[in-house]
Amino acid sequence: MNFQHMFLSFDGRLRRLHFWIGAIILWVVEMVIMSVTLGGAASMAASGQNPSAMFAGPAVVGWILILALLYPSLALQVKRWHDRDKTGWMVLIAFIPLIGALWTLIECGFLDGTPGPNKYGPSPKGLGGAQLNPI
Repeated sequence: MNFQHMFLSFDGRLRRLHFWIGAIILWVVEMVIMSVTLGGAASMAASGQNPSAMFAGPAVVGWILILALLYPSLALQVKRWHDRDKTGWMVLIAFIPLIGALWTLIECGFLDGTPGPNKYGPSPKGLGGAQLNPI
């Protein structure tokens, strides 16, 4: 498994197992960032001491880091849509309230990819052709 290709490239295909591994890694990183940078600010804002604490000091750094995780998240999803033989623009379906998130979860997280090669590359499982080995 090539983590650089998984998180930084929009080319090729990604199998479900690697999609879930990448999603869990991103989720754990996000939770650590939020607890370290936003945890204290959130508790201060919730207690009414300083409502603007969510947007000051370490919280700003936290929000910037969370925003930076958007790129690897999109890279994972695009490659997963490619494995389903659909365009990467399908990530935009997640903007449809409720239905979009559910559709994305089912398609990317639970349905198997196209067997064999498709227009986005060879099967990441190595079925029906050479296995994808990005540089």
